[in-house]
Amino acid sequence: MKEATGELNMTVVTVVAIAAVGAFFYFFIWPSIQTGLTMNSCKNICPGGEAYGVTDEGWCECCPNGSQDPGCIIDPEDWGVDTGDN
Repeated sequence: MKEATGELNMTVVTVVAIAAVGAFFYFFIWPSIQTGLTMNSCKNICPGGEAYGVTDEGWCECCPNGSQDPGCIIDPEDWGVDTGDN
């Protein structure tokens, strides 16, 4: 009976450790990876390859100082869909 209890305890410890590592990756590592991927996409989408940031919605800011001019903020999901440029 002691062996079964010990194995159960080790199983619980293992599951909790795996969950902790997964949560750490998801909440601390993945956001920076996702931001980097989006920024690389923005550099490909923005004219001249100059991306100045990414909005909270994940759209590319192609103009400096947060300009609101049409064409300064581009949705990567919609880019090139109508023109076939991508």
